Amino acid sequence: MRRALAGLTTRGRSFVAAGATAIVCAVVLGERDLLRAGVLVLVLPLLCMLAVSRTRYRLACARRLDPARLPVGHEARVDLRLENVSRLPSGLLMVEDRVPYALGGRARFVLERIEPHGSRRLGYRIRSDVRGRYRVGPLTVRLADPFGMVELVRSFSLSDTLTVTPAIVPLPHSRLSGAWTGGGDSVARAVSAAGEDDAAPREYRHGDDLRRVHWRSTARHGELMVRREEQHFQSSGTLFLDTRRAAHWGEGTSGSFEQAVSATASIGVHLVRTGMSLRYVTDAGEALPAARSEGAFEGLLLDALAVARRSKGGTLAAGLAALRGASGGHGGGREGDGLVVAVFGTLSAEEARSVAAARRGAGTRVAVLVEGGPGRGAPAGGAETAEPGAGTAAELLLAAGWRVLSVRSAADLAHAWTTAGKAGEDFVRDGS
Repeated sequence: MRRALAGLTTRGRSFVAAGATAIVCAVVLGERDLLRAGVLVLVLPLLCMLAVSRTRYRLACARRLDPARLPVGHEARVDLRLENVSRLPSGLLMVEDRVPYALGGRARFVLERIEPHGSRRLGYRIRSDVRGRYRVGPLTVRLADPFGMVELVRSFSLSDTLTVTPAIVPLPHSRLSGAWTGGGDSVARAVSAAGEDDAAPREYRHGDDLRRVHWRSTARHGELMVRREEQHFQSSGTLFLDTRRAAHWGEGTSGSFEQAVSATASIGVHLVRTGMSLRYVTDAGEALPAARSEGAFEGLLLDALAVARRSKGGTLAAGLAALRGASGGHGGGREGDGLVVAVFGTLSAEEARSVAAARRGAGTRVAVLVEGGPGRGAPAGGAETAEPGAGTAAELLLAAGWRVLSVRSAADLAHAWTTAGKAGEDFVRDGS
């Protein structure tokens, strides 16, 4: 009864107050007609309260997110199915699905009636321009009487999680020399010499050499197939992200940290889809080990980057220690042979020397410097000049054998990435 009294709406409370006042006045004045009217006005919300509180029908809810993971700026669809599993028809239902403000706020619907064992399908769209992991739900149902006197709230416990990943920039196909441990043309030629019976065909991917097309498998499968050379060692690499708060400028989506996260996601997805075995390292150390399945690692990487935050760490020591063993622990290659792609914000000369010293072996090392911004190298006129600290860091890395790509945003990465596969670079490639 206490819960039902709390469910009285403003209209219901007004009727109760008016009825009680009319009864008191009728007693004082001795007016029977006024007493009858007061009793009627008072009893009506109480009867509605009793009827709603004794409602015995049961509801079942199901929700589906499509997709459950999407990049920022894209829309996902939420489909709801509300079913009346009791033998009684429902009354007026006000349905509300709890949605975080970043996804567009709450979704509300009004259902007049659901017949016994009937169902209703509801749907709406959500979108976020901020990466993260968001909870969608639970669904709340408000039961109301036809007169609007009483409103009771019942909530389901079911909720789903929507993961909004960083923006992905498509990168052009560029073969990075030194990225294949135990592979290369010599291994490919050795395997090819064994004959077609030893080659395992797979689907054609953009950038594959047309000379590797396996015509017999193509005719059998009805789509273009290429020979997949059996190698003793798998291509391996390490993806590094500098998350230190002091290394990044700006706030929000236009800040260097968000651009660095987007660049890291773009590079990671691109390399994984080329068949490379990656692991993910930050300035705090290894965050994700290499996975056997490229699809599994891509999902884990995007999930990790969706919730990446700036760290309070002041040094790169732990992350660089992980880089020094970049290839020794996975892929089967020799220590230092794998590819390393590191995404940094602002590096001091001392930090650049520490990064340069982390380079070991003959593997390719690519440094992506996210620069520019207010007071960080890009003047108001838009001239392509770099601040002295950033230029010194780039020169130190280049002198140590790193390939340096300087970009002002993740959107510039596609243009700069085409130079990453060229050996012998002796200057900074500015993606702007």
